[in-house]
Amino acid sequence: MSGPSARPTAFPPLSGNARVLGTIALSLATFMNVLDSSIANVSIPAISGNLGVSPAQGTWVITSFGVANAISMPLTGWLTRRFGQVRLFTISVLLFVLTSWLCGLAPSMSMLVFFRVLQGFVAGPMIPLSQTLLLASYPPSKAGVAMAMWAMTVLVAPVTGPLLGGWITDNISWPWIFYINVPVGIVAAAMTWSIYKTRDPGPQRVKLDVPGLVLLVVWVGALQIMVDKGKELDWFSSPQIVALAVTAVVGFAFFLAWELTSSHPIVDLRLFKGRNFAMGTIALSLGYGLFFGNVVLLPLWLQEWMGYTATLAGEVMAPVGLFAILLSPWVGKNVGHIDPRRMATFAFVGFAFVFWLRSRFNTEATFDTILLPTYLQGIAMAFFFIPLQTIIFSGLRPDQLPAASGLSNFVRITAGSIGTSLFTTLWSNRAALHHAQIAATVDPGNTAAVQTLRQLGANGFSAEQSRALVNRLVDQQAYTMGVTDMFYVSAALFLAMVVLVWLTRPRRGVASDVPGGAH
Repeated sequence: MSGPSARPTAFPPLSGNARVLGTIALSLATFMNVLDSSIANVSIPAISGNLGVSPAQGTWVITSFGVANAISMPLTGWLTRRFGQVRLFTISVLLFVLTSWLCGLAPSMSMLVFFRVLQGFVAGPMIPLSQTLLLASYPPSKAGVAMAMWAMTVLVAPVTGPLLGGWITDNISWPWIFYINVPVGIVAAAMTWSIYKTRDPGPQRVKLDVPGLVLLVVWVGALQIMVDKGKELDWFSSPQIVALAVTAVVGFAFFLAWELTSSHPIVDLRLFKGRNFAMGTIALSLGYGLFFGNVVLLPLWLQEWMGYTATLAGEVMAPVGLFAILLSPWVGKNVGHIDPRRMATFAFVGFAFVFWLRSRFNTEATFDTILLPTYLQGIAMAFFFIPLQTIIFSGLRPDQLPAASGLSNFVRITAGSIGTSLFTTLWSNRAALHHAQIAATVDPGNTAAVQTLRQLGANGFSAEQSRALVNRLVDQQAYTMGVTDMFYVSAALFLAMVVLVWLTRPRRGVASDVPGGAH
């Protein structure tokens, strides 16, 4: 995505009020972007009901944004050189504002998904550029602090989203989860331009790797549609799913072959030759995919089967930001002195413990019981992003940083989007299995079932109403058992991924090396 010929112009770090305001502006834009990846989570039942589709189809509102965002992210390197990083960032924020407004106006699910695709696509450059602009605003000695500020927005936004989205959905209406981006985005764009416009190296004439871009869109798009529609079409018994799978595999193979031989690749896959970048990116992406899949799953279960309102489901998710905010500055300050592999290991073990606690939930779980793991998850989150980003950037040249940021974020976002689809599908499959097992015991020989039906009949329910109520109770139990299965598997996978962290060899004190040329 960039090479020695495209080495960015170096600018001195910002200082005083300019650095503070610059940090606020970039953080606002990043927060708004990441918030939009999760703010719809608790609103899916309301959106799908309002637009006349199933909750499963409603998750397309989340995944369509994620996959479009992931596809456009690797274009950041080319777009930066073509338009200039500050111009590109500002334009990206303003287009994000426009597409957010269009999402709120969408009259149908198909139009909403279309506008979410546009929103995700124009948002692609925002995350990588916010990272590189922020690092360039701080002196090398404060690189860890800069990374902590960036990480806090990325960590807190996904869990603030459900709280804010729930409150808006219950008290106003779901379109306002998109309308709130308009004032925030305009302020962020205005502040960014006023502070950074003199720090833009300007546009260059660079060649666009059109075949690489087309192949990228084809294989990522086919993979995401396959995962999204797999459950609905009964997976590989459907010719459409088989065709999508073949398209994704063949497209990916051609993409690899083209990008590794192209003189101007749209994605610099050669970065994966570096052990730190490869293992760090894989660990970050798999961890984020597990984390984000569960971020979507928990509020869906609470609302559909535990009787929670969107606001209450959001309140369960929100406290995760508490420890993340408190601990991230300490992690950023010390990541250059403490082996980042130790910090990342602590994060993965912490996530495993959190999901193990959630795997013990049942239909009688109280609000406080569900809330406790959320608080603990904030501790793990604080030690997740910063050390892994430090490992990913370790040993890279300054001119490789924009490409590395774009590529690692592309893999992470793609993993999050696929994780969402996989988790909702696997949850339904496990619930169906548990439902069949439980239903098999509800027969005339089951004393408890017979007594329950008699009691319902004595209370005035017809036989049909009684059976429907019992079936609802069986569904609740089955979906609860299904979601705890997913939590248990997540705990095991987080423990297994610790191995990936220790396959890296980060340089000591790398945090102080990162921003030297990240301009």
